[in-house]
Amino acid sequence: MQRPPPEDFSLKETRPHLGGGKISGDKLTSTYDLVEQMQYLYVRVVKAKELPGKDLTGSCDPYVEVKLGNYKGTTRHFEKKSNPEWNQVFAFSKDRIQASFLEATVKDKDVVKDDLIGRVVFDLNEVPKRVPPDSPLAPQWYRLEDRKSDKVRGELMLAVWFGTQADEAFPEAWHSDAATVSGSDALANIRSKVYLSPKLWYLRVNVIEAQDLIPGDKGRYPEVYVKAIMGNQALRTRVSQSRTINPMWNEDLMFVAAEPFEEPLILSVEDRVAPNKDEVLGRCAIPLQFLDRRFDHRPVNSRWYNLEKHIMVDGEKKETKFASRIHMRICLEGGYHVLDESTHYSSDLRPTAKQLWKPNIGVLELGILNATGLMPMKTKDGRGTTDAYCVAKYGQKWIRTRTIIDSFTPRWNEQYTWEVFDPCTVVTVGVFDNCHLHGAEKNGGAKDSRIGKVRIRLSTLETDRVYTHSYPLLVLHPNGVKKMGEIHLAVRFTCSSLLNMMYMYSLPLLPKMHYIHPLTVSQLDNLRHQATQIVSMRLTRAEPPLRKEVVEYMLDVGSHMWSMRRSKANFFRIMGVLSGLIAVGKWFEQICNWKNPITTVLIHLLFIILVLYPELILPTIFLYLFLIGVWYYRWRPRHPPHMDTRLSHADSAHPDELDEEFDTFPTSRPSDIVRMRYDRLRSIAGRIQTVVGDLATQGERVQSLLSWRDPRATALFVLFCLIAAVILYVTPFQVVALLIGIYVLRHPRFRYRLPSPPLNFFRRLPARTDCML
Repeated sequence: MQRPPPEDFSLKETRPHLGGGKISGDKLTSTYDLVEQMQYLYVRVVKAKELPGKDLTGSCDPYVEVKLGNYKGTTRHFEKKSNPEWNQVFAFSKDRIQASFLEATVKDKDVVKDDLIGRVVFDLNEVPKRVPPDSPLAPQWYRLEDRKSDKVRGELMLAVWFGTQADEAFPEAWHSDAATVSGSDALANIRSKVYLSPKLWYLRVNVIEAQDLIPGDKGRYPEVYVKAIMGNQALRTRVSQSRTINPMWNEDLMFVAAEPFEEPLILSVEDRVAPNKDEVLGRCAIPLQFLDRRFDHRPVNSRWYNLEKHIMVDGEKKETKFASRIHMRICLEGGYHVLDESTHYSSDLRPTAKQLWKPNIGVLELGILNATGLMPMKTKDGRGTTDAYCVAKYGQKWIRTRTIIDSFTPRWNEQYTWEVFDPCTVVTVGVFDNCHLHGAEKNGGAKDSRIGKVRIRLSTLETDRVYTHSYPLLVLHPNGVKKMGEIHLAVRFTCSSLLNMMYMYSLPLLPKMHYIHPLTVSQLDNLRHQATQIVSMRLTRAEPPLRKEVVEYMLDVGSHMWSMRRSKANFFRIMGVLSGLIAVGKWFEQICNWKNPITTVLIHLLFIILVLYPELILPTIFLYLFLIGVWYYRWRPRHPPHMDTRLSHADSAHPDELDEEFDTFPTSRPSDIVRMRYDRLRSIAGRIQTVVGDLATQGERVQSLLSWRDPRATALFVLFCLIAAVILYVTPFQVVALLIGIYVLRHPRFRYRLPSPPLNFFRRLPARTDCML
């Protein structure tokens, strides 16, 4: 049986007809110059006047039907109005036009059959063209005609023109491509949109002390802690060591807050009266709008906050007034960058406070052209279909293209621009299938499916060059890696000042507060989780919503979860890095063993020159590195990086390892499978433990050289150090280095197969392994 050909996971360079072919020199100069021009016939239906009544009451319920061949779009209808205003735009793709006339018909909505009021017909050969930045075409009044082309009562205001997707009317227009979609909610769901992430702050709550607490049971020492809640985030301090009514903590709690601040910070001081029973001694709510904002490490002023306590009297809440209060230092941290995406793929590294931003260094332009070979993502009317749209994220700006209905080769041809503040950032483009059309909302919990994503690191792009490539869309499924199609992108990174960009490479990656007052790894993990939840929640509340599953996929939520495949891939990445050192070691071993006598003799000569003239050592190293760099320039990468299945070990992963990766947390698999996986994890962890232990042993042996753990070994080493010091004082350094080098490079006939005495001595040194349980 013939094996199927392997799937093509490679990147392909393309030569699309960008910007309608208007090229001047290296740079494209037309509007929408990174995408292929798409021609549309636009019809703006503005309003009508003096429409005649058609029903028995003498009034009319008018709407307009715009018809072009087989495509038909309708405006909303008005109840009993003879002078309606619609102001709706219809866009018909020129590629699909199979008619020579456009018909705009005004109809009266009726229960049985809609009555014709009048129509306006346009010959497409007479329709003008409009190219931005021309001003929009002014609409005109047209007298209505009946089917026999006789004038009837009433007029319709219209504008009809040919344009491209660069037209201002394009984003809000009804598209003939989406003629099958009905309902205003569904239509809103398929339009292109730009979203902004909420502005995120770190909120630092430094709980210092409390005074004059009144515990319920005065006969015991209180065990008091402070609980802080903000939205769905809850943190608590440790129980105070001073078990009095004036406890002290001096502990920091960190939260993520998003503008506009909607929820207050709620603090409660609680006493642990029993293992699972806590008594609230006081509570206070602090609105975030009025808190201090700090942009550096200078401390903010602390404040005393009064605690309130409610008691129940006859089933009613009564507020008791008493002098309990809590001392705190609370501020919004503007000097940090709130991490809401994986640090490996960050698209923004600026601090929260706008005052600390540096000027931009360039502009990123992205043209989302089309996709090819998409897989059917769902079934409709018994056949596979895909309604694809793209989402791109860079910095705080998210964009979403329009949804192309029922197509495996969608053409978007939309162009977007971002300001760039740091070249070492990543733009992410994801492709999704829209599952919220055709009444999917009523089916309950429909989620937009992932088709794949592409990441492009800006620092890997040459400035002012247009990259046009077709990227494979790869998704890892429980049964292996699958190519879902290809996406065609055009990317250009334009730099405003090369000097500024070069200077960026000398600056720290994150704002300086991350280095002056660093947050712990566990803190950063928790805060990142909270930040992604907040961003996801806020973007879900936009209209139309950018859904939770889309935001989480773009932000790589869950990338920190255990995966056997990813662990293996990272291990082989480390081995790949070390393989260079291993190769150098093997080459040096061949030199020492005189495998190629000419090379060994040349190395001897080079070594003798460097020893006799030690001032040449550093210049020679740097010159050698320079020559290697220049030599490798010929093989520099010509393409942006893309998802690599071999590097990720996605194409060779075992089905059970993939099933483990896709398992929920906590696990949902039966106990026998969990036991098998646990045993496998133990065996792998055992090997890792051995390697780590071996590394620790070598380090401890170095320490034991002078620690007198083995008194004889340390005595020998100390004596050797004394003799070596005396010899090195009386012998010129060049002679010693020359003798050592010639000894190391000696001919194989003067070598023994046994390990050398220094290595034997080192291996005999004691480590702390004897003390391990």
